[in-house]
Amino acid sequence: MCNRYASEVRKAGLEREYWGFDEWSETHINPLLGNAVLEVFPKSVAPVIGKREDGSLGWTRMRWGLPGPASTGGAPVTNIRNVASPHWRPVLGPAHRCLVPFTAFSEYDDASPKGAKQIRWFAPPDRSMLMFAGIWRSWTGDYGSKKEPNEGKHLLFSFLTTEPNDIVRPIHAKAMPVVLIGPEAQQEWLSAPAEAVADIQARPVANDALEVLDADEASAYGGAYIK
Repeated sequence: MCNRYASEVRKAGLEREYWGFDEWSETHINPLLGNAVLEVFPKSVAPVIGKREDGSLGWTRMRWGLPGPASTGGAPVTNIRNVASPHWRPVLGPAHRCLVPFTAFSEYDDASPKGAKQIRWFAPPDRSMLMFAGIWRSWTGDYGSKKEPNEGKHLLFSFLTTEPNDIVRPIHAKAMPVVLIGPEAQQEWLSAPAEAVADIQARPVANDALEVLDADEASAYGGAYIK
């Protein structure tokens, strides 16, 4: 279950295509998008792409984690697997679809040593930007913590997970995000009826779409171990 990913929008070179600007300060901060090298954690803000009213693609900033079922106390859910659940049914239509850009994502290694969770990172071989199949909604309430409450109206997103492909499975056998390769797959996700969601979710991403980062490259994302 992916709970940490990178969305390096400047590195991907698509600022003008998707966001309509390419101005960045010397500190690599854009006043609208934020950090050009963005590592995303649950509840943090990330760039998300959706359709504008005229049908063109546009970006917005949302927080990662949709409110979960009442049975779990409504705790934020970052990864959605069971699309047959009545809880998710209201947000499966095209109006709630989005694309979540990523340049790398992580999974815990099933072979982690006892007492530590080892993180492995996956990225496209050419280090380009790909998309997760995302779902979003607006929500009003406290999206903070007891120490730092955050009351108000929030735009929230999550993304679908599916069976891992042959690259991810040897490391993390439980699941991986649904990855959309190319404009056709992305457009299909944004437009397909709710009845098609399960079929799209079930399609495995090609093995050659991802590779495992070596330790040196993975170290750019904050280290390999979490105690």
